[in-house]
Amino acid sequence: MNKILIQGNHVIGEAAIRAGCRFYAGYPITPQNELTEYMAENIRKVEGGTFIQAESEIAAINMILGASAAGARAMTSSSSPGISLKQEGISSMAADELPGVIVNIMRGGPGLGNILPSQGDYYQATRGGGHGDYRTIVLAPDSVQELADLTMDAFDLADKYRNPVLILADGMIGQMMEPVVFGEPRPRKYDESYVLKGAGKGRSRFIRGLILDALKMEEHNWKLHRKYQAIEQREKRCEISRTEDADLLIIAYGTAARIAKGAIKRSREAGMKVGLIRPITLWPFPDHVIREFSDKVENFLVFEMNTGQMLDDVKLALNGRGHVHFYGRPGGVVPTPVELAKVIAHHYNNNRSLDED
Repeated sequence: MNKILIQGNHVIGEAAIRAGCRFYAGYPITPQNELTEYMAENIRKVEGGTFIQAESEIAAINMILGASAAGARAMTSSSSPGISLKQEGISSMAADELPGVIVNIMRGGPGLGNILPSQGDYYQATRGGGHGDYRTIVLAPDSVQELADLTMDAFDLADKYRNPVLILADGMIGQMMEPVVFGEPRPRKYDESYVLKGAGKGRSRFIRGLILDALKMEEHNWKLHRKYQAIEQREKRCEISRTEDADLLIIAYGTAARIAKGAIKRSREAGMKVGLIRPITLWPFPDHVIREFSDKVENFLVFEMNTGQMLDDVKLALNGRGHVHFYGRPGGVVPTPVELAKVIAHHYNNNRSLDED
């Protein structure tokens, strides 16, 4: 076993290289700088590996677009306001049907905010923060081990669907160190017929997202829409824990889910039947799992490190069934399991809906 103790930001870089990433472009921003530093030192040690510190976040995402069009497995990373600057490029990659991995180690916001852990970018990630009708697959790890696993999965999913994939973590997971076992290297195995390798004596080949004819643009959008529907049918992921007898279900992702697990343990020890649903794909959102539990559970508590963003998707999944409560801490405040356990006890004992709180 190749188990090593490694920091979250570093593990993304190592997993990406093992997944066949051979092009990285980024621009410094806290709290993800260790990832950029790791790629600067290590990607050039493998054959064909290229690192570029771009002049801006906008330049970095467009370098990824170009590298992907040339056939490289490519990745960029940033933190919240830096990801905002990349949105036009991400939209262009989706329009061009180019694979690529984008890492967002979230920080407090809005604006420049602060460098503390937050989950304030859920809307941006899951709604396609750029313009037009497009989606990105969004993966939300809750541990350093899962960072390793999902980073490798991200490159496969990007290639499989020829679409950008976003890894959404936060400063706490990016900075913490945990033991990790890396999976086996994964060479690319999907169709590369789109790659621009030169036409030789044939017709010129190109990739474009600029489609001036309205009907052709509409046809392209429906094609993309069908792809997103296929992703929704095939790629939903979540973890369920201690749900078999639960009277109250916590719904949380990422760092919030780690905190929730500690709070649930305390609540169980106090005699409360509490379980967890942890979305791993934030898009496509595992709404079917939440909907199925609404047949036997009346109360749901959405817990996020923001003012309530995934809350909207939970309400859509339940479609008026059950009572939905919310607890959040925005702007970089990281609550403790003890704090959340008190909130759970309040809702468990009072059994009231959000409107009554």
